[in-house]
Amino acid sequence: MEVFILPIIKKITVQKRNTDRYNVFFDDGKDGQYAFSVSEDILIKYDLRKGKELDEQQLAEIFYNEEIQKAYIQAVHYLSFRMRSIKEVKEHLQEKGYEENVIQEVIGRLLNQKYLDDREFALAFVKTQINTSDKGPNVIKEGLRKKGIHPSIIDESLALFTNEEKLEKAVKLCEKQILKNKTVSTKQLSSHLRIFLVRKGFEQVTIQKAVALALENVPDHRDEETIQIQGEKALKKYRLVPPEKRIMKVKQFLYRKGFQLADIEKFLDGIDINNHE
Repeated sequence: MEVFILPIIKKITVQKRNTDRYNVFFDDGKDGQYAFSVSEDILIKYDLRKGKELDEQQLAEIFYNEEIQKAYIQAVHYLSFRMRSIKEVKEHLQEKGYEENVIQEVIGRLLNQKYLDDREFALAFVKTQINTSDKGPNVIKEGLRKKGIHPSIIDESLALFTNEEKLEKAVKLCEKQILKNKTVSTKQLSSHLRIFLVRKGFEQVTIQKAVALALENVPDHRDEETIQIQGEKALKKYRLVPPEKRIMKVKQFLYRKGFQLADIEKFLDGIDINNHE
């Protein structure tokens, strides 16, 4: 009959590079054979000491809880840089190679200790986006969704972004775009602003109000100035086209750019198409 000898701890030493961890050696009849390393928490929890016998079940529990402790420390380190959602921490631990049951144990501990709280995370996330970015509510909402935040929590946190703040932010964005697009027609500018605000994540009701307010400050004579710039560009583009066709090409070009037909005719009236190079 085969006799199984339970391992006995020969000695325990502190690791040189990490004094919070300990190396455990089993008795091999000599100086001791290295068996495994554990954290101080596991050392205390399982009362690991010289001369103690360990059976297979105890070893399995020690290894399992040690894995949890390693994952927990990894998660806490990850959280030390900034707040994270539950999903972010799970994905981080998965990338580190931890098993799902270990991850669930760690997430449970972090929730109990209030290190993880998706509601608090979402509220902080929205406040940061409002104060430091030019993103609208739809983009912020998508960011929270990707981080695994529950829809009800997303709606609650986005309530922080008031209609007044949305409009103010959208108008400022429009004003910046107006300065960057000095050579386009008012009609094309309006279209550009709407598309721009959609990409930034603003809702239609905010977009309509913001564009209207921003364009109120655009001078009435804007198109008279911009059509000169675009018209010269068109004349240069079609300079090799015969004069009788060049006028139509220029008209079509300016119309696509959003200029009114009356303004186009007025511009062409001042141009000698035959002598214009």
